[in-house]
Amino acid sequence: MRRSRMAYLPFVFPLVAIVEISAFLTVAHLIGAGWAFLLLAAATLAGFSLVRREGMRGWRAFQQAAAAGQPPGTEVTNSLVGLGGALLLALPGFVTGVVGLLLLVPPGRILARRAVERFAERRLGGGLTGDLFGPRKVRVRVDDPTVVDSSVVSDDVPRDPVAAIEGEIVR
Repeated sequence: MRRSRMAYLPFVFPLVAIVEISAFLTVAHLIGAGWAFLLLAAATLAGFSLVRREGMRGWRAFQQAAAAGQPPGTEVTNSLVGLGGALLLALPGFVTGVVGLLLLVPPGRILARRAVERFAERRLGGGLTGDLFGPRKVRVRVDDPTVVDSSVVSDDVPRDPVAAIEGEIVR
C-alpha cells in the first residue's frame, strides 16, 4: 500500500527547523549576531507587507478574469505562487526566505506556476483544468497515426517524422 505524503509531515518540520537554525548560525558567524537578527527581522517584515499586496493582487486578477468571462486559473495560480513566496519570506528563517524570494521573482514564479498547473492537471483531469486555465497548447506529430483527419495538414508542412503542428485543444 502506498504511504500518504502527510505521514512524512512530522519529520519535515523538525528537519526544516534544524536547517533554519544551522543557516542562522552560519550567517551570524559570518556577519555577526546583531546584523543577522536585523536581516531576519527586515525579511520577515517585508514578507508580511508582501502577503497583503499579493493577496489583493490575486483577488483583483480573479475579479477581472471573471468579469471578462475568461478562465481565472492562470491569474489565480500566479497570485497563489506569489502569496506562497510572501508567506515563506514572512516566516523567520533564511532558507525559507530565500525560497520565498525565488518564488517572488518572475523566473521562479513562472516555473512554480507551471508546476502547479501540471499538478492540477494530473490531479483534476484535463476537462476541469481546461475550464480553469483555458485551452491547453499541444504539439502533434504529423505522421501520428492517431490524427483522424490528415486533410487539415497543409501541403507546406514537411512530412518528415520530426515535423510537428502546434495548436490548442478547444472544446
